[in-house]
Amino acid sequence: MIQTRNLAFAHPGAAPLVFADLDVPQGSTLLLRGASGSGKSTWLSLAAGLRSPSVGQITVARQALVGMGNAARDLWRAQAIGFLPQKLHLSDALTVHGNLALVYFAAGLPQDDAAIRHALDALGVADLADRKPEQLSGGQAQRVALARAVLLAPAVILADEPTASLDDDAARAALDLLQTSAQRCTATLVIATHDRRVEQAL
Repeated sequence: MIQTRNLAFAHPGAAPLVFADLDVPQGSTLLLRGASGSGKSTWLSLAAGLRSPSVGQITVARQALVGMGNAARDLWRAQAIGFLPQKLHLSDALTVHGNLALVYFAAGLPQDDAAIRHALDALGVADLADRKPEQLSGGQAQRVALARAVLLAPAVILADEPTASLDDDAARAALDLLQTSAQRCTATLVIATHDRRVEQAL
């Protein structure tokens, strides 16, 4: 679940972004619509604990984020949040399998190779486990990043412009993957987008 109250964030030298109060039940889907620069990515970063609000309170996956120390917040994020950013941030130095293995390291958990294989298989990219990100197509890389995001069955999945630069067929496939993965985890799914196709598909 996600709950916000009186939430606002001010970028240096800019007017503060003020966000509506929200109560998002566990397992539901929230669509954040708006033009570029309207604050969608900022809201996602607040929900992921990557930024702290200027004012207000935010609770995500039963954890109040304001006042948490950095180390505690990093560990919470690794264990409870699946994040699919616009830039996928796959490590070029590691294989696909290695990129997913990092999730366990960040969460302070023993590596589970069988779970990694299962997550990749569920998204149709198990045969890519030994490839480097530079050897993947854009669609393959997105599936790998989604497998990484849902590997630990997170309570919340945050997706930032997941259909950007995709054609209609690829956009539908990306949204299907997100929804299916969220349902598998019983996760709350938040999609930030300015793409009207997303609203039509959900």
